[in-house]
Amino acid sequence: MSIDYEKDNKTRIPFEHYKEEYAKLDPLEASKRTHIPYDEERHVFTMRMMGKEYELTFPQFSVKKVDDADEEYGALTQEYAAQILAIRYLLRGVAADPTGKFKTYRDFPWGETYFRQFSGRCIMRLAFGYGNKLDLFADTMEKIGAKKIEGGDIAYEFEFMNNLCVRFLLWAGDEEFPPSAQILFADNMSLAFEAEDLAVVGDISIGTLKKMA
Repeated sequence: MSIDYEKDNKTRIPFEHYKEEYAKLDPLEASKRTHIPYDEERHVFTMRMMGKEYELTFPQFSVKKVDDADEEYGALTQEYAAQILAIRYLLRGVAADPTGKFKTYRDFPWGETYFRQFSGRCIMRLAFGYGNKLDLFADTMEKIGAKKIEGGDIAYEFEFMNNLCVRFLLWAGDEEFPPSAQILFADNMSLAFEAEDLAVVGDISIGTLKKMA
């Protein structure tokens, strides 16, 4: 994949680059394009991610939770990958209303090219992390405000970022078959992110579940 969001020593350089690009934004244009609210007086964007609300200062990038008393894990305050993703959305993303349809990773532009990496990095990680722990999976999904839906042996839909939703479906393993999973993205994600970004969406989502469990 063309964008490496992994280890700290690999993200610090691109993170500094993205902060420089962020400082050049027209915040009102970015807010109109992405539907991320911007307060002109306080110079902050307000963004939701994985059930929590954050303020992003502008033009100098910093992040804090809106609820100062919330001591639970928050990806956007603690992960470079989440911060880069948020900046990339403000730089290039476009908001659109979802139609209610959900797509597999392969259905997105370039998704077929990166599917093998996405499968190992996200789908298999979800399957083997929670395929035999359905109760833990359900409890953790409830913590982030996800709603239970039909699908698999258990399935949930959650808002990853403002009006951008993801579905996790799990099938439990048994003595004959290993656990399996599927990850679906709302169709408006195609205007918000590129294929490599969607792998990071999966990473952040699964990582948040692990931290909150």
